[in-house]
Amino acid sequence: MNENRTTTWNLSGRVALITGASRGIGAACAEAMVQAGAHVIAVARSQNDLKLLAEKSGNGIEIWVEDISKNSFRERVEKLNCLDILFNNAGMNAPQPFVDLQEKTLDEMIALNVRALFLTAQSAVKVMSRSNKGGSIINMSSQMGHIGAQNRTAYCMTKHAVEGLTKALGVELAPQGIRVNSVAPTFIDTPMTEPMFEDKEFKQWALDCIPMGRIGQLREVVSAVMFLASTDSSLMTGASLKIDGGWTAR
Repeated sequence: MNENRTTTWNLSGRVALITGASRGIGAACAEAMVQAGAHVIAVARSQNDLKLLAEKSGNGIEIWVEDISKNSFRERVEKLNCLDILFNNAGMNAPQPFVDLQEKTLDEMIALNVRALFLTAQSAVKVMSRSNKGGSIINMSSQMGHIGAQNRTAYCMTKHAVEGLTKALGVELAPQGIRVNSVAPTFIDTPMTEPMFEDKEFKQWALDCIPMGRIGQLREVVSAVMFLASTDSSLMTGASLKIDGGWTAR
């Protein structure tokens, strides 16, 4: 992450696991956590993208080429000696009208956005519980986890599930000192959204829905994730940080 930051986070000695870490928000958060002193396990299916991330980030990155939907990935997580931070970032979207959404696409979205996220958290909690040091789990949600939107019925459904899971885990794991929160961004300027914004009508619709009148920047989401990963958010659990320019406040 090359953008200037005004806050210096301290994650020295922490071990962090980030899924969907090869590009965009995941990669930027991996870089930021390494800069803050953490040992980061970056997980994705693209070996080439992970190698590029490791080259940029130096010795603080450990790369895992894994499919997080597989049992083998969760078994590997549960063998860790220590885990302090989980950023449950992997997810997908496939915007389509409700009546046109294929069952296969629906199943894939539920499998990645909900099932894999749930089971990854479950494995992470097993490791965190063994250490008795507590921990921080950060679930990647969306503003769509708080509202509804056309052509995004399945995505909204899965992100509402993420928000529900975040609240329930926040309550259940609080006695163990394990905090669970989510980040819920609006549309963010990343390589993934760049093709979407080439559609001028779509971009104008998004801007019209954001009272602050602009698309979000990567550093703004990274700062929210870093805050939740750090002790600065030590009294927060079961909460959702909306990085949405006021979209959900309407």
